[in-house]
Amino acid sequence: MSGKTQPKTGGRGGKKAVSSSSKAGLQFPDRIVPRHVQLAIRNDEELSKLLGSVTIANGGVLPNIHSVLLPKKSTKKEAEA
Repeated sequence: MSGKTQPKTGGRGGKKAVSSSSKAGLQFPDRIVPRHVQLAIRNDEELSKLLGSVTIANGGVLPNIHSVLLPKKSTKKEAEA
């Protein structure tokens, strides 16, 4: 005996564990971030009413552009002239 030992492979032969969802071909995001929670709550009427006064850290704000700031749509008559 030389005194050197072989490194242990962990019992599964070094194979990476595969979840049943990945076997089925489903892909999920890595993690749920506060921004996703904020958007989900504010876009749902009942949750928004329930959590209306709650501030979510790092949630950001809902994307919103005031209608006055948007470019005016041209009508067919203006496009022809």
